[in-house]
Amino acid sequence: MTKLTHLDEHGRARMVDVGAKPDTERIAIARGEVCMKKETFDLIRAGQIKKGDVLTVAQIAGISAAKRASELIPLCHPLFLSKVDVDLALDESLPGIIITAAAKTNGKTGVEMEALTAVSVAALTVYDMAKAAEKTMRIQNIRLVEKHGGQSGDIINE
Repeated sequence: MTKLTHLDEHGRARMVDVGAKPDTERIAIARGEVCMKKETFDLIRAGQIKKGDVLTVAQIAGISAAKRASELIPLCHPLFLSKVDVDLALDESLPGIIITAAAKTNGKTGVEMEALTAVSVAALTVYDMAKAAEKTMRIQNIRLVEKHGGQSGDIINE
C-alpha cells in the first residue's frame, strides 16, 4: 500500500517537506463540466445573463483561484505559477460548459491542486452568474486529465 505523504508517523496531518527535491518544470491540466437546461445554455451563448459575460468572468475567477490554491487547501504548498490558462467551451451536447485549466510552474512540487482549483472555482462562478436562470445546474466530473514533471512522471487520465 502506498504511504500517505500528508500524515506523519502518528497519523497526524502535516505539510510535506519538499526542500530536498529538485526544481523541475511541472504542468497539470484539469477539466470539469457545468451541465444545464438548454434554455440556460442559450442565454449564456447569447450573452443575455443579467450579471454579465459568464464565460469571461468565470475564466478570470479560475485564474485567480489557481493563484490562491494554497490559501484554500490547508496542506497545499504556495507556488510561483509561471502560467495559468482557463478555457470555457460551450458544448451543446451536454448542454453546458466544459472547463479546462492548465497550470505551470518550475519548482519542487506539482500544480495539480492549482489546476483543479481553477476548474472548480470557474464552475462555481458559472453557477453563481446563471443561478437566476436555473438553480438545477450540475457541476460534475472535475478531474485531473494530465500531469507532467516531478518524481512520478507523466500521467494521462483522459
